[in-house]
Amino acid sequence: MVRVLNVYTISAFVAIGVALIGFDISSMSGVLGTHQYQDFYRNPLGIRQGLITSAMAAGSFAGALSAGALGNRFSRKVTIQGGSVLWCIGSAVQSASNGVPMLIFGRYGCSFMDSEASFRLPWAIQAIPAVILFVGLFWFPYSPRWLASKDRWEEVLCVLAYLRKSNNDINDPLVLAEYKEIEDQVRFEREVRAQPIRELFSPKMRKRVFLGMAVQTWSQLTGMNVMMYYIVYILQSAGITSVLLASAIQYVINVIMTIPAILWVDKYGRRPALLLGALSMALWLYLIGGLLMQYGQPNPVTNQLITWLIMDHPAVSGAILACSYLTVGSFAVTWAPVSWIYQTEVVPLRIRVRSVSLSTASNWAFNYMLALAVPPLLRSISWRLFFIFASLNVMAFIHIWFAAPETKQRTLEEIDEIFEHGEPFWKSFTGTKAPSRLEQLAKDIETGKLKIGPMAQSFD
Repeated sequence: MVRVLNVYTISAFVAIGVALIGFDISSMSGVLGTHQYQDFYRNPLGIRQGLITSAMAAGSFAGALSAGALGNRFSRKVTIQGGSVLWCIGSAVQSASNGVPMLIFGRYGCSFMDSEASFRLPWAIQAIPAVILFVGLFWFPYSPRWLASKDRWEEVLCVLAYLRKSNNDINDPLVLAEYKEIEDQVRFEREVRAQPIRELFSPKMRKRVFLGMAVQTWSQLTGMNVMMYYIVYILQSAGITSVLLASAIQYVINVIMTIPAILWVDKYGRRPALLLGALSMALWLYLIGGLLMQYGQPNPVTNQLITWLIMDHPAVSGAILACSYLTVGSFAVTWAPVSWIYQTEVVPLRIRVRSVSLSTASNWAFNYMLALAVPPLLRSISWRLFFIFASLNVMAFIHIWFAAPETKQRTLEEIDEIFEHGEPFWKSFTGTKAPSRLEQLAKDIETGKLKIGPMAQSFD
């Protein structure tokens, strides 16, 4: 096996799969305002445009529900490769579409081209990162947890040594400790004949599963993806002339502002990020809605998706653009990374795969509903839509304040204790650093208190 640097390199490479979502958003929203797209598809409005935009989310919803079962059977690695192939097929069908039905089915720098290539090329380019992901995964290891479920114990030990900074030393205490932890978990599941699907909705677990689903649902109801998918319409309504440039800047802000989150999310915690993110986004969205209400007027041109316009108020247009950037930046540094982290930390390992599948499916379900509903809502209620999303952010703030404990630097045992016996919400802003079970096992192995041998030998 060719050695890749470490687990961070592997994680960064697999993150190409997440980048595909960004490719889809930018390639879709970037062409909505071009006359080439509008002319070819006969100016899709309202629900018709919603169907086109939301088609990818509908396919992703089905994929999220099946990902857990497929990952357990064929491995996470092979499942991701299969998804990459489907993505390439979807990109090909989408870029070759000859009408709205084929475009919907296919969704699973080009604006200056005065031809169909202005929208076909961005859709086709989406396949490139998927091809890179598919090919590159052949050089990456299988998940140790999946290998253990298939009784491939020698490979488990080798992969753990490969991922840890141990120079492939299978006798490294941390490697052996993690190996034992996996072995104990697999043995326990087999002894009790674990039924993770039933356990998902057991009285002890359903609160935690529903909390993960709720956080992912709120991340959509913040209105962020609407601000990304339909930014062209929003900027046109605000009276911005250089729409494509302004939207491109917004995409850059979205990327750059995730970097601070990587640096401080483990220092300041999950709760502060979610709470401050919801509050700040509510503020910016209320401002956008208020400015549109106060300075806008009905669009004199009929048969357009934009029914409410700001005209001859450049300062107001600039303020709305700034609020849009602040909304995206607020989301990128808070909810964007934390909503994906939090859903995995509130549930134990034995049900994590299926719980995350449900949470991710919740995300895509609301992504689909919003992408479908927003175009007709923009036509019918215009600026009021921003008040709705702002109010939803306030509701998210209240729910997180009372229902979501801090999970930063807490062991699985501590998380179990919190959900079983409760914790005052005012003590939930910071996690307490305690030695994890893995660290304790490594210490016991290093000091000789625990004897362990490779390849699933009996442990005493």
